[in-house]
Amino acid sequence: MVFSSLVFLLLFLPLVLICNFSLRSIRGKNLCLCLFSLLFYAWGEPTYLFLMLFMVGVNYVLARLMEEKEKKKRLLCLLPALLVDIGAVAFFKYGDFVLINLETLLGIALPRIGLPLPIGISFFTFQIMSYTVDVYREEVPAQKSLLKLTVYVSLFPQLVAGPIVRYQTIAAELDNRQESLPLFCEGLHRFIWGLGKKVIFANGMAMLADQVYQPGQESLPAGLLWLAAVAYALQIYFDFSGYSDMAIGMGRMFGFHFLENFEHPYCSRSITEFWRRWHISLGTWFRDYVYIPLGGNRVAFPRMIFNMFVVWGLTGLWHGANWNFILWGMYYFLLLLAEKLLGVDRLERLPTALRHACTLFMVLIGWMIFRLEDLGQLGQVLAGMFSFRTGTAAYLSAHHDALYPLYLMLPACVGCLPVGRYLQSKLRKTVGAMYLQSVADVVLFALCVFMLLGSTYNPFIYFRF
Repeated sequence: MVFSSLVFLLLFLPLVLICNFSLRSIRGKNLCLCLFSLLFYAWGEPTYLFLMLFMVGVNYVLARLMEEKEKKKRLLCLLPALLVDIGAVAFFKYGDFVLINLETLLGIALPRIGLPLPIGISFFTFQIMSYTVDVYREEVPAQKSLLKLTVYVSLFPQLVAGPIVRYQTIAAELDNRQESLPLFCEGLHRFIWGLGKKVIFANGMAMLADQVYQPGQESLPAGLLWLAAVAYALQIYFDFSGYSDMAIGMGRMFGFHFLENFEHPYCSRSITEFWRRWHISLGTWFRDYVYIPLGGNRVAFPRMIFNMFVVWGLTGLWHGANWNFILWGMYYFLLLLAEKLLGVDRLERLPTALRHACTLFMVLIGWMIFRLEDLGQLGQVLAGMFSFRTGTAAYLSAHHDALYPLYLMLPACVGCLPVGRYLQSKLRKTVGAMYLQSVADVVLFALCVFMLLGSTYNPFIYFRF
């Protein structure tokens, strides 16, 4: 079940809202959210529900055992917890990848695990690990209620596509959270606009990207390949940021305050700035739980390079068990290292427009590495993008289904800018601003439902993670 499905919008979400607001006690609300969250996960993969509950149980017990222990004894509890968490991800996500590469290396046939990837395993595993590590560091007390810890891990708004919510962010709200009509309306508004980003822009851009990147179409005109690269960059942004908006919005409806996950990343003027604005919860997770423990940038320069290499190697692997993701991680490692070697002062002397254009160019190339898992196809597409092959107009006139995304491309590009925030700040000062916002929300929601009724095309990029 995905947020942009009619079952979720017209059945699941209304039911959970009715049940939640009909209860008064925080325990009743937590139990309600827990049951609906488990149902949400079991809807797609009932078997793997037990895997998630097992991981929650292991971390709950070991975190409780850490309480009031000295550091060495806490470490003895932390290590098996990490072994279970990392082991589950390694087995399901990377098991077949390792076997395939060993088979190629050794030249012998090896059996495959052949199990489907549990939905959202990378997201909920990182949440569980952050909780247990924070208890080990004595930054948070161990949660005494198994119900509350299960709610934290399985909470359906952020379960399958993030953002990665740190335990300390919502620990207090698991015990006592405030629900109000203004907060609910704020959350509903955020949810609807996130839904619009996904259904209108992400799905529209996906049509062009999916059509162009079908195998066997690598010899397309260079202009069309660049249009498809822009379309995919817009698709992944509106798909992922739209889901984050919906998650944050639903969190508000239930009284939770999730942190922001995107901050207009395509406005960035450097790769460093881009990664401060893109998938913020993942970047801060790797910073706090990998980069800083390795020494961060407070070490000798060669060691800092090693730390960056580890972080970006793991970032690439986190996104998928394929060489293109590792290559993508190394691509950003080299770009970020180059920016450190050049220095912030030198970069800031360049014209702002040039820095912005260069950043967008490098990000577009990065998305091609991310999108095309077949390295042969990737090489052909990149070569085609820098070729002089013509015929874009002829292709578009012959493929009318590619024209619809093009009509959306300009408004989608504008939507990447903080235009909405600016307009909202202006509208708040006008008479009837709330009325206008409510009307716009109703119209947008109706449009999204109408589009979902009229099409079965509703891809979701982040299921693989």
